[in-house]
This record gives sequence, structure tokens and C-alpha cells, in this order.
Amino acid sequence: MAYDEDLANRVREALGHEPGITERRMFGGLAMMLRGNMAVVVRGAGGLMVRVDPAEAERALAEPGAEATVMRGREMRGWVTVSPDACERDPDLTRWVGRGVRFARTLPAK
Repeated sequence: MAYDEDLANRVREALGHEPGITERRMFGGLAMMLRGNMAVVVRGAGGLMVRVDPAEAERALAEPGAEATVMRGREMRGWVTVSPDACERDPDLTRWVGRGVRFARTLPAK
């Protein structure tokens, strides 16, 4: 399944002119990477995957439309899957994208 190009464009807009952002197709979607580290993925199945500080994951998971990211039967620590409905409004999308970028900034460049 192809990712939602409209959502990808909205994510690009939310990223603004963030330096060091590149895009890469992966996981059936489109990953937005900051200095080589994934920050946000526009999922092929809809919605987003957002990289979060593992210490803040529980708080992120408590938000509406958020759930643990599971790949190949394993929960991916430090990642949150955000439903399409939970990123429909621009302020919500901007908050989720910002959360992913903030954490990716803490990682060393690859």
C-alpha cells in the first residue's frame, strides 16, 4: 500500500525549514530523517510512526489515537503509532512531528 501523499505533504509543511531533514522510502511508507536518524514515518497503512524519547513513551501512548508500534510481533521501544484520525488536525500533526524531531535531535548524526 502506498503512503498518503497528502499527509506526507502536511508533514513536510510541519517540518518547515528544519535543517538536516531527508526523506527515504521504507517500511512501506516515507521516513523523514534528521541527520540520518528517523524522526517520523508516514505509514503505508495510514497515520504516522513517531520516534519518541523512551522515557516519555508512556505519556505519548496515553494520548488519543496513539498506540505502541509493533513490527514482526515485537514492540518497538521508543516508537508510537499515531492513527490517521489523531493527526487529522494541523495542531495535532505539528505536535507529533515536533515530538519526533525533538528526540531525533538528541541522537548523534549518522
